Amino acid sequence: MMEIRPEQLAEKLRRGEPVWLLDVRQEWEHQLARLPDQALIPLHELQQRLDEVQPPAGALVVTYCHHGVRSLSAAAILRQAGFGDAVSLAGGIDLWSRMIDPSVAQY
Repeated sequence: MMEIRPEQLAEKLRRGEPVWLLDVRQEWEHQLARLPDQALIPLHELQQRLDEVQPPAGALVVTYCHHGVRSLSAAAILRQAGFGDAVSLAGGIDLWSRMIDPSVAQY
């Protein structure tokens, strides 16, 4: 599984399961809309900043972007780097806003 649906992620967060969120968008996008408790490493910097990816033991690494394209690339990079359980948020923060949390700004 390379992707997680917004409703699956929402359920994991609701149950308190260990999840580590990684925003791979640009800083300006991150300022507009973001999920809670996340790290920000823009996709084009991820390969050089892999040492900053430090999820808690047993946590599912979930990458996200605007629509879910950049985050798929990010999940692939992380899997190649040894984070075997890294997944992308399907539909990105845009779908999250429409399906789960309308308080997250759309842009």
